Amino acid sequence: MKKLLFVVAIGALLFPMLAVAQSAFDGTWTIDMNKIDFPKKPDVFLLQGGIYKCETCTPPYTVKADGQDQPVSGHPYMDTVAVKVVNDHEIEMTAKKDGRVVSIATTTVSPDGDTMTTTFRNSSNTNGGPPVTGKVEAIRVAKGPAGSNAVSGSWRTGKVENISNNAISWTYKVSGDEISMTNPTGQSYTAKLDGTDAPMKGDPGITSVSIKMLGKDTLLEKDKRDGEVIDISKMTVAPDGKTATLSNYDTRQKTTVRFEATKQ
Repeated sequence: MKKLLFVVAIGALLFPMLAVAQSAFDGTWTIDMNKIDFPKKPDVFLLQGGIYKCETCTPPYTVKADGQDQPVSGHPYMDTVAVKVVNDHEIEMTAKKDGRVVSIATTTVSPDGDTMTTTFRNSSNTNGGPPVTGKVEAIRVAKGPAGSNAVSGSWRTGKVENISNNAISWTYKVSGDEISMTNPTGQSYTAKLDGTDAPMKGDPGITSVSIKMLGKDTLLEKDKRDGEVIDISKMTVAPDGKTATLSNYDTRQKTTVRFEATKQ
């Protein structure tokens, strides 16, 4: 009897510790930019005859390449874009939302025409905080038509460099049957872990999310815009609790990017 009481007493002491045990997801995570598998589907652009087309944008758009603001619709992060032709191998693009500049990008194609580099500053989704900055390098998959600017053709993303930390980190906190997410650019949510929709705050392109726990180490997230699922993400924490593998499926582009993250 004494032994049984002793076991019960130990269990009572341990219970509070178990009840507040930290989830494997708790903490701040940062994407490892050296461990990203970009989609194989290329992006397609055409700049010819003073007209610029982004054929694989969601949705696609066509504007005059005269350096002036041109209206675009269906893009939650911008409503105008200006395309300035610097020369036959370089363009500058400026996007605005409600008259405010939200993105500036310079795209340059190498002299041999095989590599395209874009440097950018983007504040379209930073809620007044510092812009996201970085450089994207793409490899040519197919050439554009004869006589078109060198940016024309099909391009596959090869690597992203010098990306600012505010674009690649986020923090999770699990409490009971809920998970909260915050990140440096001002997005946040608190959602049940049963797949129930919850509002996304601070993101004009995502109105709600649903989160489901798959076992003890995997999260499935669906991002929605006005009820339509636009992204499906899965995150699995490794047994060491320090690293995780992630994938993100774009339902409209039908592309998947895979990457790894490290807990800070």
